[in-house]
Amino acid sequence: MDGFINVLKPTGLSSHDVIDIVRRIFKQKRVGHAGTLDPAAAGILPLALGRAARLVEYMEGADKSYRAEIAFGYATDTGDVYGEVIESVPHPTLPTEEEMRAVLARFVGEIQQRPPAYSAIKIGGQRAYDLARQGAEVEIEARTVTIHRLELVHVDAVRRRILIDVDCAKGTYIRSLCTDIGTALGLPATMHFLLRTRVGGFVLADSYTLEELAEVRETALCAPDTALDLPVYELAPQRVKAFYSGLSTSERRMELAEGCYRVYAEGVFLGIGHYDAAAQEMYPAKAFPPV
Repeated sequence: MDGFINVLKPTGLSSHDVIDIVRRIFKQKRVGHAGTLDPAAAGILPLALGRAARLVEYMEGADKSYRAEIAFGYATDTGDVYGEVIESVPHPTLPTEEEMRAVLARFVGEIQQRPPAYSAIKIGGQRAYDLARQGAEVEIEARTVTIHRLELVHVDAVRRRILIDVDCAKGTYIRSLCTDIGTALGLPATMHFLLRTRVGGFVLADSYTLEELAEVRETALCAPDTALDLPVYELAPQRVKAFYSGLSTSERRMELAEGCYRVYAEGVFLGIGHYDAAAQEMYPAKAFPPV
């Protein structure tokens, strides 16, 4: 059983909890994931079953979309509501919607962002969140991330919260974004809730809850190749054996760009190839022969 599943992860479960449940539902040991979600977050968690787990690495760079709720008036050490309060302002006054939209616009594009101390980033071989829980000072360098879209969806002036929609590239921490938006507005802020609505081509409307998966089972599977947001390359049928043997194919079409491709021959998915523009060669990166 090979393919991808578009799972709707509930709050309260870790990504690994979800994987364990899916293993039991499908009686499948080999299950991989494309991008974890914190236990407090909900939303899209693409899982790969069987041989499709070999293709997860080609989803790691996929763009993602989120809906986040930001609470103003306090900040925590984790950046979400499950941390210890480290700063608070009683009865804060929210800026106007116009002012908030102006601030949000400053975060669109390439920005510098410092990941939260409570993150899975490794420092000296240890996870940052493990070091933070041990009371160690965790200092993570700022890095460049890309925000494609950032929109104000709703303002709740009574509860001093706002909803935002975010489209972003790999490596963006929404908890840090919420904190930074608060700083730019002159208010302590924390992420109150997070829903991931898209990972590459996986969208919320097509997702399955764990309860639904237990009912529909195999019908929820997407073919391994269709889950990948990569361009298509058609290989000549006489080069199929060479591709499976790890041999490159000369390709001098000027329109081909450097990078990874889904490789097909006569409609059959062969695997992932990498085109070297300088050498004008298509190299097999990961063969996916039929069973």
